[in-house]
Amino acid sequence: MKIAVVGATGMVGAVMLQVLEERNFPVGELIPVASLKSVGKEISFKNKKYKVVSLQEAVSKKPDIALFSAGGDTSLEWAPKFAEAGTTVVDNSSAWRMDKSKKLIVPEINANLLTKEDKIIANPNCSTIQMLMVLAPLHKQYGIKRVVVSTYQSITGTGVKAVRQLDNERLGKEGEKAYPYPIDMNCLPHCDVFTENGYTKEEMKLVNETRKILSDENIRLTATAVRVPVVGGHSEAVNLEFEQDFDLQDLRKLLSETPGVVVQDDIDHNVYPMPISAKNKDEVFVGRIRRDYSNPNSLNLWIVADNLRKGAATNAVQIAEYLIDKELV
Repeated sequence: MKIAVVGATGMVGAVMLQVLEERNFPVGELIPVASLKSVGKEISFKNKKYKVVSLQEAVSKKPDIALFSAGGDTSLEWAPKFAEAGTTVVDNSSAWRMDKSKKLIVPEINANLLTKEDKIIANPNCSTIQMLMVLAPLHKQYGIKRVVVSTYQSITGTGVKAVRQLDNERLGKEGEKAYPYPIDMNCLPHCDVFTENGYTKEEMKLVNETRKILSDENIRLTATAVRVPVVGGHSEAVNLEFEQDFDLQDLRKLLSETPGVVVQDDIDHNVYPMPISAKNKDEVFVGRIRRDYSNPNSLNLWIVADNLRKGAATNAVQIAEYLIDKELV
């Protein structure tokens, strides 16, 4: 397969290359793509050096699949050009997620919706992916009425500038800032920009993407997204209200049998998910599974995943693997 990675020099792009290599993805020809200022730079893949090319040159090479992680504006402009050239695009930005003509895919949940006609496929938001990996089987079994989620999101979700800000603050150095306030020793209830309704875009992504992926507009969901000085991954405290009651033991068994989900829930031995232990892993970890006694048919969960992997790069690569496996490219 001829594979383009658009945004190959960025934080998620670098992880995409790593995941492609780790999973022994059938890359016959790699086309690393980045902005004009990065054209000509070299990246390594499977012990070989590849020169970064421009978007225009990449389109002319007609890759089979293009994994995009270069921002919404780039995706809006260039994904259709790749699609017109016959390339199937898997886009990691928010550009196409809520487009009614585009599929929003978490492979374990709804990859079966994909067809050969889908030339631009949207990768969901990182915090949505990890939450729905756990919620999808529960919704199927018990019917989710309402979700209340508070996120504790890694600075890596903002990008390399945020990581530098944290490093500089810990070293007592001045430097470029990704946030309007210090992030070290702090929490910022401000992920993405604020919208007219008082919620941030990140919070509304959780609402809208959940309904689209689960194909259920009746799910009520409210979110508070918080940036925390953590590098390993995103964490989420989730409260669920179900249509039906549940047996806690059956519910735990259901989650433990869900592909891609790992139950870490042994409070007697202080076993629960943490971003420090989820870092560099592809699974979604769930723990602190307990009934909410304040409301009928309700449950509390703690969900953690590496936002650069399952929350972004790994999910995109899994979509590409599905396309190849089902001969859709």
